[in-house]
Amino acid sequence: MDGDFILRMFGQILTGLPLTLNFWVLSLAGGGILALILNLMRTTRIGNAVAASYIFVFRGTPLLIQIFMIYYGLAGFGFIRQSVLWPFLREPYWCALLALILNDAAYTAEILRGGLKAVPSGLVEAGRVGGMTRGMVLRRITLPIAIRQALPAYSNEIISMLKATALVSTITLMDMTGIARAAMSETWRAVEILLCAAVIYLVVSLIVTRLTALVERRLSPWQFAGSAA
Repeated sequence: MDGDFILRMFGQILTGLPLTLNFWVLSLAGGGILALILNLMRTTRIGNAVAASYIFVFRGTPLLIQIFMIYYGLAGFGFIRQSVLWPFLREPYWCALLALILNDAAYTAEILRGGLKAVPSGLVEAGRVGGMTRGMVLRRITLPIAIRQALPAYSNEIISMLKATALVSTITLMDMTGIARAAMSETWRAVEILLCAAVIYLVVSLIVTRLTALVERRLSPWQFAGSAA
């Protein structure tokens, strides 16, 4: 392998890292908010049916197809091309971000639902007896415990979304994978280029894994007290 070429490819692929991180952070933020809304919808019969259908569709279909449906499919509807949303939906960036958010929300909603089910009902009842409103119980008791319970599973979703951002390169976006694909088409040296991209993704994943482990320790220190001793 050519060491100079590999170093040059590392630098070239790293120029796509800001876009990759942009998609990753915004998709997690938007997906988390939408996931919370979906779980709040489950408190009513109609809302539960809508949320369950949404989750079934977006978990049951590949993310790549969802990206294509939004980027290529929506343009086929005249009322969308004539709407105020068209200036955004005709841009690959917004289509990719929308697809990532919608997909992440479906998985995060299920993870959060598991965390909400793990909240002891006695704590909720104690909060209400203590004079808390529903909003206060949700903010001070239910959500903190649910997030703490869901964090181990959610850390896997965080890593999955980082890897999922590579699919935005299929609609002309030059993230790290997009730059790697363009370099391969020019040089035909797939092994070195893909190795560089894989190493960068691995390093970012390792950093994220360490950070989520630290957050988990801060939120649940008693679970690690025995191992620390």
